[in-house]
Amino acid sequence: MLNNLTRSQIKILINNNNVRNDQKRNLEASDKVKEGEIYTIHIPKVKKTSYNAEEIEINVVYEDNDIVVVNKKAGMVTHPAPGNQNGTLVQALLNHTNKNLSKVNINRPGIVHRLDKDTSGLIVVAKNDLAHHNLAEQFKIHSISRKYKAIVWGTPKNQIVSGYITRNKKNRKKMALNQNKIGKFSETSISLEKNFGICSVVECELKTGRTHQVRLHLTSINSPIVGDKLYGKSKINHFSKNKETFNKFLILKNFQRQALHAYYLGFIHPINKKYLKFQCDLHEDMRYLLSILAKY
Repeated sequence: MLNNLTRSQIKILINNNNVRNDQKRNLEASDKVKEGEIYTIHIPKVKKTSYNAEEIEINVVYEDNDIVVVNKKAGMVTHPAPGNQNGTLVQALLNHTNKNLSKVNINRPGIVHRLDKDTSGLIVVAKNDLAHHNLAEQFKIHSISRKYKAIVWGTPKNQIVSGYITRNKKNRKKMALNQNKIGKFSETSISLEKNFGICSVVECELKTGRTHQVRLHLTSINSPIVGDKLYGKSKINHFSKNKETFNKFLILKNFQRQALHAYYLGFIHPINKKYLKFQCDLHEDMRYLLSILAKY
């Protein structure tokens, strides 16, 4: 029975507590199985969901018969999920393409990778299954080039941050970074572009693509992303103690989302095999924030 499941599907079963062992609690996908242990696996029935197309404005950067590249706005969820069943990029694309999206994952038509709700920027979507499988393989072997711009607290050095990422055991919405080879390996190259005293603009080039990777890596070097309400909140309080930069601190603290933008995307076209690369300006709210910071 398990031969019909992929590693990713089995991991989802574990993360959703569908794999049980009476001797262990809080099972992780990285746990080692010992001889003689007995595990109970519950495979829930798959609920096939068909989503309605919704007339939602999106910024299409490129499109052909096989793929669509979109500059996703901040605040838009990539695909339907509990609590966000409508108004997502998927529904907008179903409308834009007349429901011409890949069906590899029927609950996430067209979606090969994702951006967090409050992260803006470039995302590539598959319009057929052949394109989907090819792009998924490129993501798997980390051959796709992805670069982000972020406004972060402090002044990080040019460096490469790496480690292993797992689900945070205390807060399932968060991820955790470790050097114990538990979880999935992750690596990000961070370059300082501009410094504003208590904050900076950095470029982050992904060598791997893990959930919350950039947010987690920047927090790990004490430069969490401005506006990130999930990571690094406890690391910014000391910036409020300098009277000379207090006004700048208030401006940054009141930014309403994580200041993270996927500005560059490069990959091999899944069908014609030509290399494509796309670049877009910062989201308008990040540009406005930088314009205010430049006045102080």
